[in-house]
Amino acid sequence: MNRWKSGAGAGWLLCIMIALALVGCTTGETNGPEGATGGDEAAPSNAQPAIERPAYEQSGDNAASAPLAAGQGQSAEGDGETDEGADGRGAADRAGADAPRDPLPPDDTNHTIGEERALAPNRSKKYELPEGFVYLDEVLEGAQYDIRYYGDNNFVGTRIDGYLAPLAIMQEEAAGALQTVQQALQEEGYVLKIFDAYRPQKAVDHFKRWSQDATDTKMKDDYYPELDKRRLFELGFIASRSGHSRGSTVDLTLADAATGEEVDMGGPFDFFGPVSSHGTELIGEEQAAARAVLKSAMVLGGFRAYDKEWWHYTYENEPQPRRYYDFDVQ
Repeated sequence: MNRWKSGAGAGWLLCIMIALALVGCTTGETNGPEGATGGDEAAPSNAQPAIERPAYEQSGDNAASAPLAAGQGQSAEGDGETDEGADGRGAADRAGADAPRDPLPPDDTNHTIGEERALAPNRSKKYELPEGFVYLDEVLEGAQYDIRYYGDNNFVGTRIDGYLAPLAIMQEEAAGALQTVQQALQEEGYVLKIFDAYRPQKAVDHFKRWSQDATDTKMKDDYYPELDKRRLFELGFIASRSGHSRGSTVDLTLADAATGEEVDMGGPFDFFGPVSSHGTELIGEEQAAARAVLKSAMVLGGFRAYDKEWWHYTYENEPQPRRYYDFDVQ
């Protein structure tokens, strides 16, 4: 009996072991050294982890938004390098943002040259200047510009012939002397504001035609309220040949370096009347003092004043005192 029980017990134990072995075979589970994989959820043996591709490796609508992994710097063709700085801009972006840009089309507002560049990035300088001429904004650092003859805020009331862009151009030597003046004035808290520099002969001819048209008086109240426009040449306010056309004469004023506000000179630019003369008694002490600051700096910088116009100065050692030009401002 005891032998039967022990033999039967062993037999039952053997059956149980066989049954367990059969169950393991039908489920298909195996154990490997790295852990288990199981059933329909198991990944194929050649699968790779998902990777967030950099933009240059993508195509379609998501390419531009895909982030670039740290350390990656290939170009779109995969054979170059980007040059990103701390600000996150690539070399091309920085070059586009930092490259000189030309000012905007005409309006009645005043802008510093930096503001004009920012507002009109697509206007380009022609860079077809005669030898010895330069764009003033590329020499004169920190100045303001309000090129009146490019717009309609002038005594004629329209854009003047030859002004195809709101730019100031001068002979290089005169421009360098003007930069010296600017540096001296900055120490006193001022910067220069330029109204006009080189002026094509065709612009002077435009003035002459305008002066002979007695019916056109739309700007009389603002610029020549007490004068007959036909006498402006006779009175010396306009000339049939202007020193501006030689490239060494400039019309300018002062602006506060801190605020950018134009300094009160007691009379506006291009006003035809006695208030515009040096030494006039029609202005206050502060206005006279401001004119004296400008005149002193300009004379010390090598420029001579014109008695009838507080804003008008000519470089004493102009390189071409007998040659007049007619190329466009562009």
